[in-house]
Amino acid sequence: MPHYDLIIIGSGPSGRAAAIQAGKLKHSVLVIDRKDKLGGVSVHTGTIPSKTLRETVLNLSGYRERSFYGQSYRVKDDIDAADLKSRLHMTLDHEVDVLEHQFNRNHVDTLHGMAKFVGPNEVEVATEAGETTRVTGDKFMIATGTKTFRPDYVPFNGSTVVDSDEFLEMGEIPRSLVVIGAGVIGVEYATMFAALDVRVTLIEPRESFLDFIDNGLIADFTHQIKENGLDLRLGSKVEKIEDTGKHVEVSLDNGRHVRAEMLLFAAGRMGATDKLGLDAVGLETDHRGRLEVDRKSYQTKVPHIYATGDVIGHPSLASTSMQQGRVAACHALDTPTMSESPWFPYGIYSVPEISTCGMSEEEMQERGIPYEVGVARFRETSRGHIMGLEHGMLKMLVSLKTRRVLGVQIVGEGATELIHIAQAVLNLKGTVDYFVQNTFNYPTLAEAYK
Repeated sequence: MPHYDLIIIGSGPSGRAAAIQAGKLKHSVLVIDRKDKLGGVSVHTGTIPSKTLRETVLNLSGYRERSFYGQSYRVKDDIDAADLKSRLHMTLDHEVDVLEHQFNRNHVDTLHGMAKFVGPNEVEVATEAGETTRVTGDKFMIATGTKTFRPDYVPFNGSTVVDSDEFLEMGEIPRSLVVIGAGVIGVEYATMFAALDVRVTLIEPRESFLDFIDNGLIADFTHQIKENGLDLRLGSKVEKIEDTGKHVEVSLDNGRHVRAEMLLFAAGRMGATDKLGLDAVGLETDHRGRLEVDRKSYQTKVPHIYATGDVIGHPSLASTSMQQGRVAACHALDTPTMSESPWFPYGIYSVPEISTCGMSEEEMQERGIPYEVGVARFRETSRGHIMGLEHGMLKMLVSLKTRRVLGVQIVGEGATELIHIAQAVLNLKGTVDYFVQNTFNYPTLAEAYK
């Protein structure tokens, strides 16, 4: 029976980072993944596909140039589903190729199949061919990520009523779309297809959405997406979803009805842990299938078993998952390593982009920190004017007592890239004086900081 120093279940961002780290430390490591292609949800149905789709939509639709050439401007007329998928498959194949090369270079073994614990230090792997293999290890890492939440009242059919995994397999672009769930996934897909001039209705049962983002930024974002034609329905609980064959009809508790050619259900995800046989090692999950860990080492309550990535819940970002995998692998293999930085950026790849780092105004007020707010509009920068940006803003929160920058929020073109300047200043405990003293390239959107 093969034996390894570290066995990792799942090859998404955290599993990938952990495996490569363990390989570089000259330890024997095995990655088990249920799919025959490595990369996990992040590569195949989540992060990479949705961001590739966004870039394709913005390029083919001519969305970025419409302020110059009018709302009717198109780079390509009659965009179809095949147009959206062509770049997608090229990108995914490249990602898988890079990952396989990294594993080979660092002597990481891989095994395809469903893994299940059968003892404290032993897992059984069932392949699609019906064969089973058993392997043992000193340490284990659960990096299985999440799966879509599919409640019984939603009549999923894989074509007109779909979850976020099935959405990418659409046969044609719908003329109208209902998205249920204004979380990150729902907002990203809803705004992308609104940019394609699809009539999109975004339904959220709560009175607010993306609550972890600064309220002022959400107000600006809401204004922009409504101006782009998206119909946002907050505080609207779904009572019934009916697939009539001709269209999908959604009945809301306020008596309103919404019809569309396609419905995307994107309200929540569940930890992919139900088939891991966690009983065999004495582990339990919460009601959403997630595991509890020590947030410094990522150990579960069973010391030789670690868990990282979306399967442990918040913040559920590919970027933070990679860091968790690295830290957990080093801890599991008794290797000192640098801890994660306290401030990390959030990135929401909607249209327009949102990115934040540090505290929001609401957090500053809760902590009783006296602060000042600085706001810059992208249209006020020369680069913004050159790019034809009519919207976009950068908001900076500064402590009046220490002059330290404590939070930056950005909405608009390039937000997820621009935020890294703020991240560096925050983690180095920099003050607002940094932006006064330093020279920025001109013309750039980064000038908004100044």
